[in-house]
Amino acid sequence: MADAMSAICSTPRPFSNRPVRSVKDENLFTLLERSFLAAGNRTAIRSPSGDSKLSYTGLQRRVCRYANALVEMGVQPGDRVTIQVEKSIANVLLYLAVLKVGAIYQPLNPAYTDTEFAYFVGDAEPRLMVRDPTRGVDFGDVKVVTLDCKGEGSLASLAERMADHHETVPRVGGDLAGLLYTSGTTGRSKGAMITHDNLSSNAQTLAELWGIRASDVLLHALPLFHVHGLFVALNTAFLAGSEIVWLEKFDADAAAAALPQATLMMGVPTFYTRLLAMRNFERASCANMRLFISGSAPLSAEAHRHFEMRTGHAILERYGMTETGMITSNPLAGSRVAGTVGFALPGVAVRIAGTQPGVIEVKGPNVFKGYWRMPEKTQEDFSGDGYFITGDMGTMDEEGRLTIVGRDKDVVISGGLNVYPKEVEDAIDALPGIVESAVFGVPHPDLGEGVIAVTAGGAYAEAEMIASLTTRLARFKVPKRIFFIDQLPRNAMGKIQKAELRKRFEGIFNPPR
Repeated sequence: MADAMSAICSTPRPFSNRPVRSVKDENLFTLLERSFLAAGNRTAIRSPSGDSKLSYTGLQRRVCRYANALVEMGVQPGDRVTIQVEKSIANVLLYLAVLKVGAIYQPLNPAYTDTEFAYFVGDAEPRLMVRDPTRGVDFGDVKVVTLDCKGEGSLASLAERMADHHETVPRVGGDLAGLLYTSGTTGRSKGAMITHDNLSSNAQTLAELWGIRASDVLLHALPLFHVHGLFVALNTAFLAGSEIVWLEKFDADAAAAALPQATLMMGVPTFYTRLLAMRNFERASCANMRLFISGSAPLSAEAHRHFEMRTGHAILERYGMTETGMITSNPLAGSRVAGTVGFALPGVAVRIAGTQPGVIEVKGPNVFKGYWRMPEKTQEDFSGDGYFITGDMGTMDEEGRLTIVGRDKDVVISGGLNVYPKEVEDAIDALPGIVESAVFGVPHPDLGEGVIAVTAGGAYAEAEMIASLTTRLARFKVPKRIFFIDQLPRNAMGKIQKAELRKRFEGIFNPPR
């Protein structure tokens, strides 16, 4: 491993130097429970119409019922509980109950097939599985209960019969709270072991940095099988005792209608581009909003600028991973520079390995314990001095502000020269009418890899766009071909699926004979 640059920003100037409060030797739920008890009868979660609502007192009692149901089914501290259900309030109760009994929460995307699900079950070896009633329930000796999108099923029925008091099981900070599997785009999925300390430290830090308070109202439209919607959104809101306006999924019309009730929204870039596509989405729509936050995928600088022009709000972009929670954030007070992900969180060290751009490495209380039952892979992904090697490529300026330029494996080597896709994408996205783009490399008989781009939006001829880009980029960076499609393929969290695009266009320079 090349020597890292000296630019390390543990407590960057734009953020408070106040030390992060420690909650080691404590179950994350104990920390959240204090907020529940302090909030009392204030609303915890409600529908946009207000017809359905749950107070913090009611939330606490219902979590106890679910915790007792888990104990009734034999779940013990340290057991894995595998969950593949649609988003619902009951799903939130289950998450909190798993923490409360000292078990390990393993959420899975409802889109996974039974074959994919079987892999995760075989790897995690859970004590209990919770699935939608429409899914298969025959998985050998592992007990399966059901929960649907309305919060109904055999688990909910059992919970309703349980007492509404439960003593939280003590956990030490290094005990596992979550087991979240990576996407597995470059191999079989890996289970990231997330501890109570990881979650507690990140939640406390983010709530303070973003100024989240009991007076905030969070518009929650994210899924619950991912770090963003589960740990970042829920943990920070619950820690602050904030009110949550609940959407089962993101719909631009529904989100825009609910925004006047909210002060805070966390979303993926797709949320913001779809809001911008609405003609009636203007400054008045956001009059009550305090903060928009974006993550889980890169937000284009063009979308950032367009959103600020339309609404008066500069989106706060941050950077994180499944293995680390949040790593950096643009400041609440101060300049939020379009195209960057801000500064290292307090108590977190970030560095660029080797020359810039280089691989981003991170160390701090937010970094996971390792990969489940994969000690060799864990060792491979940590440096000798304990930094997690993210695989993301970035640059860091003299102030410590981080910019992501792509994945290490996404770098295109064309004619022996490195091309960083994000730089090319930014140039394309800045062209009038372009909604978004994806740049990647495919086999080329002369250059090794040829740079190509796929775009959505815009009314350009391919030659016209290439000619325009030659005035903005060095010639070796300009795509050799540009293709236009209606919509770029994305995963559930809004990330563009470049692997799918590569497969579709991989023979463009080497057509079959």
